[in-house]
Amino acid sequence: MNRRRYTSRLRRVSREQKVRTFPNEETLRAAWQAYKASPNDELRNRLVEHYLCLVRYAAERIRAKLPDEVDVDDLMSAGIFGLVDAIDAFDLERGVKFETYCAPRIRGAILDELRSMDWVPRLVRYRAHKLNETMRALEAELGRIPTEDEIARRLKLPPDQFGKLLRDASAVSLVSLSQRFGDSDSERDLGEIDVVPDKQSRDPMAEAQKADIKELITHELTRAERLIIVLYYYEQMTMKEIGATLDLSESRVSQMHSAIIARLRTELGVELKGERVVAGTDVLA
Repeated sequence: MNRRRYTSRLRRVSREQKVRTFPNEETLRAAWQAYKASPNDELRNRLVEHYLCLVRYAAERIRAKLPDEVDVDDLMSAGIFGLVDAIDAFDLERGVKFETYCAPRIRGAILDELRSMDWVPRLVRYRAHKLNETMRALEAELGRIPTEDEIARRLKLPPDQFGKLLRDASAVSLVSLSQRFGDSDSERDLGEIDVVPDKQSRDPMAEAQKADIKELITHELTRAERLIIVLYYYEQMTMKEIGATLDLSESRVSQMHSAIIARLRTELGVELKGERVVAGTDVLA
């Protein structure tokens, strides 16, 4: 049986289990003695199912200190194999209760799995944790958010090392896009991915304003004048390229461009002044 199927079966047993596999201490002790005398998969699996509640207990305690996106079943997968190793290594002659012996092994297996999945080095995460503790302590003492100089002095770090610590700490603070974002009044949960700004998308308001300005600029121009403005300012073409497109000389295009700009400045100035007058009249009314 492969690891995924095995852990899936044991997690299902843990959720459905109402009583332990062995009803009393005598049958449990007999099972231990039989397994140590002649190890086999059937007895080991029964022992694992019997102590599976210890794995769930350890996984849920560790899960309480982790982000929401961490699943307790994933932690149990690692804890189960810590339990199996504890069963194989347990010595009945030492007179120690198995629950006491296996607890640190289960917890250690879960923590090892978390560390293996963590891309941040342990030293960096330790320093980030120390930075957060220092910031909270200073905030409690000062009654305000401490400055970077105050934090650096408390940590006894020179500016260059403190700057490196801040950069490392910012790398640790990652957010899963699948996790929940605060409280939402809507029927569905609002996730982090729903509030991430799309920097590649265009602002509809800005696009509408550009379209209005373009219409305002070109609505009284002739076809040739409109083409000169559009090709020069929107298509980023040179005067020479525009002349070749319209079958005009470069100097003629330049003259027309200067005349168009002068006329538009006058027309736009009058129109904007008229809009301000109308707006003022409305307010006074």
